[in-house]
Amino acid sequence: MSTSFVSHQGGRYFWVSLAFMVLCIIIYAWHDPVQSPNGGTWYGYTLGTIGALMILWLLYLGKRKRNFANGWGTTKGWVSAHVYLGSSLLVIATLHTGFQFGWNIHTVAYALMCLVIFSGFFGVYAYVVYPSARNKVKKSRTRDDIFEQIQGIDQQLKKLVSDLPEEIGAMVNSAIDRTEFGGGFLDQLLGRDKSKVMIDGIIVNNNNQDVVVENLVQKLTLARGQETKDLASLVKEYGARQKLLGVIRTDIRLSAIQEIWLSFHVPISFGLIAALAAHIASVFIYW
Repeated sequence: MSTSFVSHQGGRYFWVSLAFMVLCIIIYAWHDPVQSPNGGTWYGYTLGTIGALMILWLLYLGKRKRNFANGWGTTKGWVSAHVYLGSSLLVIATLHTGFQFGWNIHTVAYALMCLVIFSGFFGVYAYVVYPSARNKVKKSRTRDDIFEQIQGIDQQLKKLVSDLPEEIGAMVNSAIDRTEFGGGFLDQLLGRDKSKVMIDGIIVNNNNQDVVVENLVQKLTLARGQETKDLASLVKEYGARQKLLGVIRTDIRLSAIQEIWLSFHVPISFGLIAALAAHIASVFIYW
């Protein structure tokens, strides 16, 4: 059975991180500096050095993910190490500070590190939950496969309306032509549907194709004879189209959530590097 990076090799890096955090806490409680614990004691410098090196090493994951054919280890293993060892930085960095905070570059670096880590927690959730959710929604089909299905249904709908009153054909063809996907990034993120349809010469919103479906169902209840059968087939095909459009939009929305996480996590990570460099420089200047 395939395992995710969360449980990679029995959670090896979880146990490594846990053991390391416990060790750091024990030493912190044992050491007895002349002044109150802070980043300037021997233990503070030790934890600071370890934390800085860990941050640089963990950022290497970005490069490693783009070059997983070469080098030591597997991408899944690197991601697992990134998640668990990155989480341990919350303990390491906090002990490094000695719980001494103020309005300075040192606290800025600490705050940025916390933002990176907590945004990383959401990233773990997103990469564990959303890929399987997208596959479940699409039922192992690609987005292109679904678009092809929709195009096939559109052709079938145009054939069906050829035997129905002109006003129905005009409405269905208008809905097909005015169906929209995606839109701006915010539209994708919120799953907005800006589709339109022209009914009786007036263009109205057709969110989730509900307006057209409601109109078709209403006309079906009033139809008689062969028109009833033709409209029933039309409603069935249009309902299938409506469901597929919903699948596309859900997939786009979940994909956008993952992208917006990266657009936040990566820049904040580089901001952390800049703040860390300033933090280290100021330490050496005022040593």
